[in-house]
Formats: sequence, structure tokens, C-alpha cells
Amino acid sequence: MNIQSAINKELFIPRDERMLVAVEVRRRKRKRVPFLPTGGTGDYATFICLSVTNTRPPQLVITKVKRFRGSPAFIRRSQWTVEQLRQVNGINPNKDSPEFDLVFDNAVDQWVASSAPEKCIFIQILYHACQTYWAGKAGSLGKTGKLGKQRSLSLDAHEAKAGSSEAPGPAPRSRSLQERRKSYAPPRQTEFINCQSKLTGEACTMNLVIYRCKAFFNRMKNMMVANQGRPQGRGQSGQRHTGSTMGNVVHRVNMALGERGDRLTRAEDKTVELMHRAQQFADTAHKLALKRSK
Repeated sequence: MNIQSAINKELFIPRDERMLVAVEVRRRKRKRVPFLPTGGTGDYATFICLSVTNTRPPQLVITKVKRFRGSPAFIRRSQWTVEQLRQVNGINPNKDSPEFDLVFDNAVDQWVASSAPEKCIFIQILYHACQTYWAGKAGSLGKTGKLGKQRSLSLDAHEAKAGSSEAPGPAPRSRSLQERRKSYAPPRQTEFINCQSKLTGEACTMNLVIYRCKAFFNRMKNMMVANQGRPQGRGQSGQRHTGSTMGNVVHRVNMALGERGDRLTRAEDKTVELMHRAQQFADTAHKLALKRSK
């Protein structure tokens, strides 16, 4: 069982939630409390998890989870709803990088993911989960608005029927309803800045597959490096040779995936450029047609 499955099973399933993605992170600027001794960098591992509740309407939640060294248990530290998430900063919109920022109502967290593909997977899933959440929120508000409009129409009709035998006067209930509608402000959606277009665009399914493959190969490479650092016996030269060969294969596949991702990005940029040129050509042709018609 991998770490994400373990976190989901231990923390989210008992609370009737479903984890969508988790990324292991560390702080870019480590917080220091002056009256407490600072520990080493390997005292604990931090994970940022995105989950959704199974209730109706569903809630999108971001949770900070920690696991201390020597302990198999995961501990839930902080939690925010998506309404409290104001901004996601990808730091570098031009290339894959592991840094990103999360800006909440009452906190700003600056993180570095374990790898650039892990960060890209997290931001891509977070973006589309936010889009789905806000679209559902807008749909539910639209239904509520229709019901309120029908209810106000029925109230106006009832008051008009009741007031036909009385003197005409103001309708305080309908007026208060109109005032509430004018004072209503739609919720502010999460802002994504400095994020690559391939993470927030439409054609991102292939990019997600590529990032998952990159993350898998990075984890394999880290495991092999860790195993090579351990002391080995005399009869393990064959295993060492096999491990080096496997490492070369992983490196070549990782390079090939990176080149394919770069080609997909260039093709996407070229498509957008061609669309702009076609639109300019269509506008020019339309203007010429209007001049000739005159």
C-alpha cells in the first residue's frame, strides 16, 4: 500500500471523505518559534491532501497531514475549505518546478514538493476540482434563485388578491426580498496564477498521464539511490550491476517522457498561435467584404 492509500484509509474514509490527491512537501522558508528549539529537517514528513466529502452538497477540503519519524500513524494538523483558499501560485509559468504557494484567508503557505511532477499533478487535480465545485455551487444558487422568484411571484399574486378589497399600499415582504437579492454577492472563486497552461487547459489528460509516469519513475529512482547507499555484502555484485542497468533504463524513459511533454507543450502553443492567425485573417476578410459592399 502506497502512502496516499494509507492516508486515505486512515484519515479520510472514517470521516466519510474521499481523498483526490496528496503531495509530500516541505517549507521553502522554515518557520521558527524563538522560544522553542528547532528540530532537524527529517523530524517529520508533511503532506497536503485534497479531499471531497460524500455528503450533499459535497464540500472540497484541503488538509495538512504530518507523520513523525519512527511513527506509522498520520496526524491531521490543519484544514481549510475551498472557500477559504483565495489563491494558488504556481511560481513559474514557463517550466516545471516543485515550488508553489497556497494563500488562505488567515494563512500563506510556501511549499516545495518532493518533485516537479508531483506538484503538477496536485495543481492540475486541484484546479479541475475547484472548477467542478464552483460550477455546482453556481447551479445550486441558480436553482435557489428560481425557487425564490416563483415564491415571490406567488406571494405578490396572493397579496394583490388580498389587497383588492383594501387600499393599495407598499409590499414590504417583496421589497425586502428585492433588497436581499441586490445585496447578495456571489462567492469569490479561487485564483490560479503563474500556472502553466497545460495544467489549467482543456487538453490535459495526456499531460496528467505523463506527470504520473514521471512521478512514478522519480520514486523508483529515489528508492534505488537509497538502496545503493546501504552497505552491501560480497556476493551482491550481480545485484549492483542489475540495479545500475535498471537505473539507466529509468533515466532514459524519464528523459523520453520529458521530451514528449515538451513536444506536446510546443504543439499546444502552436495551435493557439494558428487560431489567433486564423481569427485575424477572418477579421481582415470581413472588413474587405464590408468595403466592397459599400
